[in-house]
Amino acid sequence: MIIPVRCFTCGSLIADKWESFITRVSSGEDPGKVLDSLGVKRYCCRRMLLSNVDIIKEVVNYTRPI
Repeated sequence: MIIPVRCFTCGSLIADKWESFITRVSSGEDPGKVLDSLGVKRYCCRRMLLSNVDIIKEVVNYTRPI
């Protein structure tokens, strides 16, 4: 799925942190420390970034061409 622009619970902006979060975590950093350094303090916002599954590339294969 595409990362939501805002947190579902508190409405805080989180989409601007996604790219730096995913690149740093994929390079081997601890996700908790990355979220702390990005300034994501609330549990609801942390949940939005940690639990997002990027499946857009899998879904595109099943769409009809126009």
